Amino acid sequence: MVRIHLAIDLQYEIHPPGADFIFNVQAAHSPQQTVSWEQLQVSQPVPLLMHTDAATRTRTLRLSAGPGPLSVRYRATVDIEHHVAQPESVFETPVAQLPPEALAYIYPSRYCQSDCVTAMANELFGQLPMGYTRVQAIQQWVQSQVTFESNTSNSMTSALDTLNDRKGVCRDFAHLMITMCRALNIPARFTTAVDFGADPALGPTDFHAYVEAYIGHRWYIFDPSGTAIPMGFLRIGTGRDAADASFATIFGGVVTHAPRIDISAQTSPQHGWLMPVHRPEALSTDGGWQAGG
Repeated sequence: MVRIHLAIDLQYEIHPPGADFIFNVQAAHSPQQTVSWEQLQVSQPVPLLMHTDAATRTRTLRLSAGPGPLSVRYRATVDIEHHVAQPESVFETPVAQLPPEALAYIYPSRYCQSDCVTAMANELFGQLPMGYTRVQAIQQWVQSQVTFESNTSNSMTSALDTLNDRKGVCRDFAHLMITMCRALNIPARFTTAVDFGADPALGPTDFHAYVEAYIGHRWYIFDPSGTAIPMGFLRIGTGRDAADASFATIFGGVVTHAPRIDISAQTSPQHGWLMPVHRPEALSTDGGWQAGG
């Protein structure tokens, strides 16, 4: 088990007459990710509307703020019990056996135009054994083709742009890997966390995008940018692509300050809390799904 401590501080200056916000910064509830303690503080005395998506367990916070400063502070302690499998034992799930919740993740989406790369994906990966190792090969290909470089993409950059430019940040790596997976009928979704274990040379601790692929009747974790440690990923948001999983969606005139984020792992042999490390096994924080239940 991994015990993670998370702190997120968001600061805004809001222009008259005010602005509406949808935040996605709280740790998701899943069968293998337990929020043992959390605290949410909002500086303005406004109503807070909470919602948890039944399928992804993504939690959103909505609020309408008035002019002036707004701060949102989130603190949490989260226990993660990973499902661990040997890569060669995880096979792809036939389309006919996919649960309804996974179907949305085999279609093209705004940033993941999988229908445009079907021939390329089949040429590169179509002859590989179908399973975890094929998805792993897609991840390795993305890492080999794209260079991590800050400030090289923006909110309009799609997987096709990244395929052409061959550079980007974590969300761009994730979009390209998702696109290749979907082109092969492998459900893949965009997932957010914090970049646990990232090299400080890349910048301050920040939100992180990675990929979950539905294989072996379970969502398995892949980190195509290779910049962080997947065992330390505390899942926050999930969606078809970045459009569904932004940590803050804002409607109105707002000056945004860079988020301040801190993440750490607590170790204890007595409690079985381990330090996250890179592992060769397949990891999942999803409870799994079987036909008929």
